[in-house]
Amino acid sequence: MKRSLFLKIFFSYLAIIFCSFLVLNIFIKDEIRKVMTGKIESELLTDAELIDLGSARAMSDQLRQISKISGARVTLVDAQGRVFADSEKDIAQLENHFNRPEIQEARLKGKGQSTRFSQSLGVEMLYVAIPIKNRGQVAGYVRLARPLHDVQNMIDKVYQSIFLTIIIVSTLSLIFALFISYKLAQPIRMMEQFTERLRQREPQGSILLTTSDETKTLADNINYLVEELQSKIRLANEEKSKLMTALTSINEGVLILNTDGKIEFVSPSLANIVAEQFGDVGGMTLMEAFRNVELQRMYQRFKQFPDMVAGEITLGSLDPVIMSVSISEVHGYPGEEKDMIVFHDVTRLKKLERIRTDFVANVTHEIRTPLTAIIGYLETLQTGALENTEDARRFIDIILKQAQRLNRLVEDLMTISKIELGEIHFRFEDVLLPDVIASVLPLVEAKAQAKKIRIENLLPEKTQPVSADRDRLSQVFVNVLDNAIKFTPEGGRVMLGAEEKEGYVVVTIEDTGAGIPREEIQRLGERFYRVDKTRSRELGGTGLGLSIVKHLMLAHGGKMEIESQLGRGTTVSLCFPLNGPA
Repeated sequence: MKRSLFLKIFFSYLAIIFCSFLVLNIFIKDEIRKVMTGKIESELLTDAELIDLGSARAMSDQLRQISKISGARVTLVDAQGRVFADSEKDIAQLENHFNRPEIQEARLKGKGQSTRFSQSLGVEMLYVAIPIKNRGQVAGYVRLARPLHDVQNMIDKVYQSIFLTIIIVSTLSLIFALFISYKLAQPIRMMEQFTERLRQREPQGSILLTTSDETKTLADNINYLVEELQSKIRLANEEKSKLMTALTSINEGVLILNTDGKIEFVSPSLANIVAEQFGDVGGMTLMEAFRNVELQRMYQRFKQFPDMVAGEITLGSLDPVIMSVSISEVHGYPGEEKDMIVFHDVTRLKKLERIRTDFVANVTHEIRTPLTAIIGYLETLQTGALENTEDARRFIDIILKQAQRLNRLVEDLMTISKIELGEIHFRFEDVLLPDVIASVLPLVEAKAQAKKIRIENLLPEKTQPVSADRDRLSQVFVNVLDNAIKFTPEGGRVMLGAEEKEGYVVVTIEDTGAGIPREEIQRLGERFYRVDKTRSRELGGTGLGLSIVKHLMLAHGGKMEIESQLGRGTTVSLCFPLNGPA
């Protein structure tokens, strides 16, 4: 509405003024013509009546002088219509005038008037006629005629004056219309500017008008509505902020579907879960967004029977996420009901449940195996094997070996439990990793020499010191080196190296063993997890070595990474932060 209202009002005034003066012009022009013609007619009649006072012959002699005085053409006609005198034309050239309209009207009414084109003079003329009476009888007629261009000249002169007046009045009217238009449009313009600032979310106060008409009432109504709207917006924003805070703080993901079954809202927690695999799912249907048949079936079941539906689904294929899902209705205005789906990520719980189940099964199995052997050999000794000294000694050695295995298992379990419960107290100090490894190598060299495995220490002489507990660090290297030697065949190699990379000192322990399948690598570090379970037990392992290493590395603020290929060996990288544990 940029200035359009002002222009509309102004041009409306302009049109009214133009039409008024146009109509005035039409009527004035006709009225002037009528008045001027009537005035000339009256003058001609007066002159004609004066001429009537004398005799016809006397008038005939003085015709030209009378014509000059009256400014009109004078014609004298006898009772039969014959012209016997004319001030401008030779009477011989004039025809009988008896049937002329003005003569007939004068004969019947005492005076006559007619306006017509004169064939003899070639101009439009105004004719008036009166009868000449002699002793009560009509002896003839006096006719006076004046050209109408004289009337037009007089009209033009008068009209010029009127036109000048019209121009002056029109100019003043336009100035007044401009002023009135501006004053009328100004309050509307102020309201328009106010509402535009409101739309642009710019700071604004209230509309202040000094008028006392309807625009003041309209401005007050707008101010009231704006205050009410701002109050409602504040309340809505507060409620939205509370809702968003709640939705952001909870672990559950929330998804809202509109009446068309399309996703209208996704909570930040759910967006973080699905963004990597599914991207932005806003505006899609459930099937389009997640391509999950089970979720679609649950939603269809909910639409058929609108009670809360709950279930468990798996989303994604590359990195599957297990979700506990519940679908319920969000009540709103009739016809605007929406559906809410709550997702709870139970992937970690399921994984922990599986680990717990595996742990219980593995602990039971690991403890039962040596206990079964111990009980079996003890029962054998009890039934008489003690009398055979050689068999008794061999049985006791086996019992002792199984008891030691059981003791190692219990010690490893206690170590992991203490680390998790924070009961192990670490004494951090600046430690040089080559010195720790040099103190550990003699503990595993005998085992390596027995299998003819060559240990190559390629660590640089000088490395950055790291903040660590020396004893726990020795435990880490012993477990990793023991695993490397244990699963490397005779004649193989174990190589140690170190480098600084991305804020870490990285120690690598590489062997030439059989390697580990790619799908098994991510499970290394779980309790009791073994790639080759039978061979590991034969070699005396508890299945907790790498799990202990993993927990100790985390306690040092570091991490353990494993790379391996079947038939090419395994590389374990131990990353220690240079700035110490967090």
